[in-house]
Amino acid sequence: MFISLWTVAMTSHAEVFRVATYNVENYLDVPTYTRPRIKSPEARAKVRESIHAMHPDVLALEEMGTTNALLELRAALKAEGLDYPYWEQVSGFDTNIHVAILSKLPIVARRPHTNETFVLDGRSFAVSRGFAEVDLRVGTNFTFTLMAAHLKSRRPVPDADEAEERLGEAKVLRGIIDERLHADPDLPLIVLGDLNDVKDAASTRALMGRGKYRLVDTRPAERNGDTAPGTSARVEPRDITWTEYFAKEDSYSRIDYILLSRAMAEHWVPQETYVVALPNWGVGSDHRPIVAGFETRMR
Repeated sequence: MFISLWTVAMTSHAEVFRVATYNVENYLDVPTYTRPRIKSPEARAKVRESIHAMHPDVLALEEMGTTNALLELRAALKAEGLDYPYWEQVSGFDTNIHVAILSKLPIVARRPHTNETFVLDGRSFAVSRGFAEVDLRVGTNFTFTLMAAHLKSRRPVPDADEAEERLGEAKVLRGIIDERLHADPDLPLIVLGDLNDVKDAASTRALMGRGKYRLVDTRPAERNGDTAPGTSARVEPRDITWTEYFAKEDSYSRIDYILLSRAMAEHWVPQETYVVALPNWGVGSDHRPIVAGFETRMR
């Protein structure tokens, strides 16, 4: 009994923090040639409501507009009691929308990837939105690395096959991941964002990797009461995990992910990991946000 109580006491001192990702669908404060509509007040309010529902310590955002748009969102959240003193925004080849990070945790290092390229059919292509990479400190003795991405959409483009472009971007990001993990196999690493394809797609598989450096898929699901396991060890549970509505196909898919290195998975709290399901979620975005919980003490 003494050992059990001591274990509970030690666990209770572990600091829990939450990391989320949310594609906020054209969060623009000024129109652009290719994206002529700014974010309405109603949509902005629903985005904030979704963020409040998660109350994340670190939030990766995709389809963020200008820096002014990010700071407007940050200020509005602060006025509502949710303060993010640290932030990062990455500008890539696409100057209309960006990958951004809001954080309560101190950002102790920044390594933005803004000029990455890949070759497809003998031609050079730029990674459209770039990749954000930051190191974040939790408390006084735990630091982890976070990489945020928004891969090529599924919409056709004239220059090349969209799936091949997405695969090219995924391989570039996987190369950065491998570089970090080869240098430090015990690196606590979170890779998250809008990967724009399903789990079995070539681009998603390439990003997740294989072998000892394969990333762990947290697979957030709705907190709607579903607890039944999969029909076999090889089949995922039949819970609700979709994160995006694709109007062209009238389809709902899981294309947003929170992926972990094995070292980071030691800190993962599955019970604090879920898809946010709110009424009228689509007012804010065509995506639903996902969040994962972590604790600083290894379980």
